[in-house]
Amino acid sequence: MSDAASRRLIAALDVPGRTEALRAVTELSGHVGLFKIGLELFVSEGPRLVEEIRGRGERVFLDLKLHDIPNTVRGAVRSACKLGVQMLTVHASGGSEMLRAACREAESSAAAPLLLAVTALTSLSEKEARKIGVGDTVQQWVERLAAMAEECGIGGLVASSIELPGLRTRFGDSLQFVIPGIRPAGADVQDQSRTAAPAEAIRAGASYLVVGRPILQAREPAKAADAIADEIRQALLA
Repeated sequence: MSDAASRRLIAALDVPGRTEALRAVTELSGHVGLFKIGLELFVSEGPRLVEEIRGRGERVFLDLKLHDIPNTVRGAVRSACKLGVQMLTVHASGGSEMLRAACREAESSAAAPLLLAVTALTSLSEKEARKIGVGDTVQQWVERLAAMAEECGIGGLVASSIELPGLRTRFGDSLQFVIPGIRPAGADVQDQSRTAAPAEAIRAGASYLVVGRPILQAREPAKAADAIADEIRQALLA
C-alpha cells in the first residue's frame, strides 16, 4: 500500500515495448506514485499504452519534452490531456510563447496535467553546455529558464539535484520540483552527469524523484522501489 513517501517516487519505464512496460507496472503497482513514459516507449507503443496503464488505475507522467512552435505544442498538450495523464513535460528553452500556449491549452482541459518545464538535461555537463552556446553557468541558465517558466504559468520544473537548492530558495513552494538522475548509494551513474542520492534530493527540496534503471534492472524491482521510498521517508522525517 502506497504512502506519502512512495507517492513521491516515479518509476521511469525506460523499456523498449509494451510487454516489458506492463510487467514493470504489475510488479511496481502500489510501490510507486507514478509511471513515467518517455520517448522510446511512446514512439514504440503510442497512446494506447498510456490508456492501458491509466485503465489499471495508475498515474502516468508523460515525458515527451515537447519543443516546437506554439501551435504544434498546443495541439500536443490537447492530445495528452485527452489521455488523462497527470504530468507532462515541455522544454523551457522553447520560449515564453510556446510555454504560454501549453499552459492555456492545459488550463482549458477538464483534466489538466501538471505541466513541467525541462530546464537542463541531467546528462548535460558544464562543458557540453558551453558547446551549445550557453554563456552562463548551468545553475544560472537553469534559474533563468525557471523564472520564465513560472511567469508563463508552468506548475513545476525538471532539474537536477545540483540546481535544486537554489531553485527552492528562489521559488519556494510556488513550483513543484521533479528530479531525475537519482542514484541510490553504490549505483552506477551511467549516462548521467548531475546525480544525487534519494535522501539528499528530498532534503534539498525535491517534490518527486524519478528513478529508472536502479529499479527496473534490480533483481526484485518492488524491493528496490521500497528501499528508495524508505530513504525518502527517512529524509522527510529528519
